[in-house]
Amino acid sequence: MEFLENRTYDEIRIGDQASLVRTLELKDIQLFAAMSGDINPAHLDPEYAKSTMFQEVIAHGMWGGALISTVLGTQLPGPGTIYLSQSLQFSKPVTLGDTLTVTVTAARKYEHHHNVIFDCRCVNQHGVVVISGTASDTGGGVLASVEVSLDGGSTWFLATGTSNWQYPWTATGNAPVTIKAMR
Repeated sequence: MEFLENRTYDEIRIGDQASLVRTLELKDIQLFAAMSGDINPAHLDPEYAKSTMFQEVIAHGMWGGALISTVLGTQLPGPGTIYLSQSLQFSKPVTLGDTLTVTVTAARKYEHHHNVIFDCRCVNQHGVVVISGTASDTGGGVLASVEVSLDGGSTWFLATGTSNWQYPWTATGNAPVTIKAMR
């Protein structure tokens, strides 16, 4: 069994990075449209898209934003991460078949509240930055809240960068209900 493991404030160093690579397929656009309700024909209708400035179907911009959220929530800082603010700039369209490398980098740390600001970048297969920005809360960092099931009961607590935990994850992507707390 694989584990998703978070990193605490004290474990994160400026310059630490995490990434994922994802290729945009038509099913990604269709699923994102169904999930979000954004059925703009620029994303779904090839004939309509030919009349737009990009002349082809493009991904929803927030598909890239969702991939950034995936990195933050599964790798750095990892499971339990809740971020309250995201600033993104969409510099180039993402089209069918584009492969994005999504990278978050710890850019600044604020000791007072144990906050971290992450720089976020999505780069296509040609090395072109298509999305860039930061993830933070209004105080300048990422908050983490965790639900742990102990003996069948649920307890919520706010992780302030002082505890580690692992989230059991199977190869199929189906997660068991319990989270194993670690110190």
